Amino acid sequence: MTTFTTFIAGAATLAQALVFTSSTAVAQDYTMRLSHQFPPTHHSAKRFAQFEADVEAETNGAVDVQVFGAAQLYNPKQHHAAVASGEIESAAILNLQWGGTIPEMSVTLIPYLMASPAAQKAFMGSKAAEMLDAKMLQKGIRNIGWMVDTNDLIFTSAKGLLDDPSDFDGIKIRGLTPLFNEGLIALGATPVNMPGSETYQALQTGVIDAGVTGVAAAFSRKFYEVQDYGTATPMFLAFDNLVVNPAWWDSLPEDIRAAIQRSADKAVASSIITHEGINPEDIDNLTGVGMKAVVLTDEQSAALRDVMQPAVTEAFLKQTGDDGKVLLDLLSQN
Repeated sequence: MTTFTTFIAGAATLAQALVFTSSTAVAQDYTMRLSHQFPPTHHSAKRFAQFEADVEAETNGAVDVQVFGAAQLYNPKQHHAAVASGEIESAAILNLQWGGTIPEMSVTLIPYLMASPAAQKAFMGSKAAEMLDAKMLQKGIRNIGWMVDTNDLIFTSAKGLLDDPSDFDGIKIRGLTPLFNEGLIALGATPVNMPGSETYQALQTGVIDAGVTGVAAAFSRKFYEVQDYGTATPMFLAFDNLVVNPAWWDSLPEDIRAAIQRSADKAVASSIITHEGINPEDIDNLTGVGMKAVVLTDEQSAALRDVMQPAVTEAFLKQTGDDGKVLLDLLSQN
């Protein structure tokens, strides 16, 4: 199915959903349809459910937030076009999904550059964040929230722990972005790009040998059913950007915009990871259902960093040129 055809199919599904919700939306003055890709048990899905409740409380019911999760309206690649065109008012877009459209958005994927809690806090409201906000606006959407999705990764496998660079040689592994994939290629792996929603089936059917995702997402997406081993490390920083259609946003009364922004800011604050390293509870969840999940030691993480970071940084600067150099300089000042 072509992207255009899939987009039209998504629009048709949206139309059906609107017929269902129109009778309940009459009492509200404004409607904010928010699409995202996460399953209900995913931590980001829960955060957007709380955002819905917060907006409606902040506006005394004047805004009806309608959250459509689990990619039920649009797949992740369609969110940008859907919001920019005004088909829906808002969506959550993982910053790693911008690809070549805004290559600078992938700076957070440089291994071990921004994973620490201190780096997360420093980024919020920084000049680096403002630079990226401006680039999104140039592409027809306005970002109103940098919500931390994860600062960790887990490499999963059915055959054994991937805890040394040599273990990646020759395996087919889920890719994330062309940029991050340069690090996987440097390890000797063959990355295959796909969204998280498609990875379980690819692992189950043997399309790929190994998975890559956040540690909590490995549990919520039930990777443990098809992968016996997992090695976790705080490698990179992924954000869920809460984006809105600029024309819709600008048409709202100032007090309504302020209320939505307060709710977005609350969601951002709640998303910042405060613990160093990997959350032990996330590992316990995986081991509790039978996966042999371990956290890489500092020495093991350093071995991956030494191979992956130079390759990814070099590729980042080739893609982004002067803007990439400026962005890295701004981040170094945080």
